[in-house]
Amino acid sequence: MDALAVYSEYGMIGIVAGMFVYLVISMSKKSDAQQQTLEDLKVENRGQSETLENTEGMIIKLIERWNKSDDVSLRHRQDMIEALVDVEKQLSRIDGIMSRMNGNSK
Repeated sequence: MDALAVYSEYGMIGIVAGMFVYLVISMSKKSDAQQQTLEDLKVENRGQSETLENTEGMIIKLIERWNKSDDVSLRHRQDMIEALVDVEKQLSRIDGIMSRMNGNSK
């Protein structure tokens, strides 16, 4: 009877020790799997960051191009306005000359 008690006590210790070893191995495997998943996410995040940086650069260049285009357009409009002012002055002179020729001097 004493041998049966000793056997059952050591058997229980063995079962608990086996469960502990299984727990450690199981957690180690899960840790490895999580580490691999984190590495995959790190690589994916790096790729997304590069894509965002490239997109940001393209958008900045596009905005700069629009700004240059707007500057050229604004200069063109200003040149047109100056030309119209010159034409208006010439028409005014011609109108004055025509008035004097018709005898309507002011």
